[in-house]
Amino acid sequence: MGMEPGEHRDVLIEAIAIEADAQQLLLAGDGAAGAARLRDAVERYRTSWELAPPRSYGRLIGMLKAAIIAGLGGGEAAYVRAAVGPQGDSPPSWYVLGLAALVDGDDELALAAAQAMRAGSPPFGRAADAMVALAQGDADAYGRAVEAIVDDFETRPEHLTGVAIADTALMFERLAARRNLAAAERQSALLPA
Repeated sequence: MGMEPGEHRDVLIEAIAIEADAQQLLLAGDGAAGAARLRDAVERYRTSWELAPPRSYGRLIGMLKAAIIAGLGGGEAAYVRAAVGPQGDSPPSWYVLGLAALVDGDDELALAAAQAMRAGSPPFGRAADAMVALAQGDADAYGRAVEAIVDDFETRPEHLTGVAIADTALMFERLAARRNLAAAERQSALLPA
């Protein structure tokens, strides 16, 4: 995983495994059990963040993503905003800050975060497209952005230790549902309700 051994790494590995198990449950149609497992993952991601070296933002991304998919997000968004501060310092920090802003309905911050995170890798760019579409309420742009995310994840079935599900797309689907934006047709067929 590219990090020094330690308790923070062990807890992160547990969080990822639990999230993968939750995704399997969601795919099997067991939403209640999947959500319960995601809540367990949220707590482990948070613990790993608190134990990890500074700027280990991937743990916050995992925590907030799992919380959003599980139907949580409010308390976790506040936690993220307190942990990162009003402005990020890297694409991962802008990503998680932008997600927290979307949960909170702070579209101005979500748009600023999306713009800043475009300096990262192509997956950050695809996520930024989805964030902008959600913040602007553009259902067509959202559908295109999520389709690109799904296409990317379909080429990487090893994501989440073998769970072939576009969990980033599912997270955005949950955020879109809060804003009454329709999902792309293929997205609805691919991911559980």
